[in-house]
Amino acid sequence: MPADSHYDKVDKQFGPRAQAYIDSPTHAAGEDIEALAVLMAGKRPHLAIDLGAGGGHVAYRMAGLADHVLAVDLSQDMLLAVGATARARGITNLTTLCAPAEMMSLPDEHADFLASRYSAHHWHDLAAGLREAHRVLKPGATAVFMDTAAPRSAVVDTHLQAIELLRDRSHVRNYTAAEWVSALAVAGFQVQTLSHHPLRLEFQPWVKRSGTPIAMVAALLELQSGASQPVRDALRIEDDGTFTVDKVFITATRT
Repeated sequence: MPADSHYDKVDKQFGPRAQAYIDSPTHAAGEDIEALAVLMAGKRPHLAIDLGAGGGHVAYRMAGLADHVLAVDLSQDMLLAVGATARARGITNLTTLCAPAEMMSLPDEHADFLASRYSAHHWHDLAAGLREAHRVLKPGATAVFMDTAAPRSAVVDTHLQAIELLRDRSHVRNYTAAEWVSALAVAGFQVQTLSHHPLRLEFQPWVKRSGTPIAMVAALLELQSGASQPVRDALRIEDDGTFTVDKVFITATRT
């Protein structure tokens, strides 16, 4: 794999902190998961994929709405925790696959639903990940992508990418809504809906969950406190470093 070093970085970042992401209120709930459940309830897919499953919260919810759910993640430790949590919750139709988003070892046109939440900004290659999602889905299948998004303003975007990387070295990039629409079209998807939702990230739980080193936490606080007024306004930066980021919810059809 040409991107081994990045995959290793992601695995080292998330594997040891699997339980923190399973326990995270930010990841466990949200209007996006509720919207996903409403969408799935009208489709009742046979096989649904949770791509970049992380703590498995999308997979757990999908398990009650699909015949079978496959949780895909490149961290084996994360998947072991997801499997244990599913068993503890009495979920029997969930299995796991250890693989990066860009290279799932699945047949062509294998699934009839796919969702990905808070994962794509860690992918080594967004275009390749979306092509792979397209490949494993049946024609006409629905895909849902939920992720934090970059602002259109260059100065605010630079600030957001900087604090994301200082907090978590596996971060690649938050993409703008326009970049998402373009990338999905190139991969062969037709975007059906795109909505925006605010996500408030409390600073201390945010850095604790990711295990951010003390020196980086100090740098983050310095960046937050020294941000220009346009950046402070756009990200709603609070005195303790807490901020609010845009989150996109995109539904698309595999053409």
